[in-house]
Amino acid sequence: MSIGWYLAVSALIFSIGAAGVLTRRSPLVVLLCLELMLNAANLDLIAFARMHGNADGQIFAIIVMVVAACEVTVGLGLIVAMHRR
Repeated sequence: MSIGWYLAVSALIFSIGAAGVLTRRSPLVVLLCLELMLNAANLDLIAFARMHGNADGQIFAIIVMVVAACEVTVGLGLIVAMHRR
């Protein structure tokens, strides 16, 4: 498979996430759409890393996943705190 297919799928996933962030009002749905956008960026990083034959993109994608997990933890904590009021 060529890298063009990976980039096209990634662009589609990123566009769906961006549309969700811009159109939805629920904080939980916005958080999920942000995660979708981060996963699209990870797909790009891994595709380019495979194309160039090095592991730097994959390592950076793992770091992005760790940051995304922290973002979800903080975001869900804020959402729960807002709904308890």
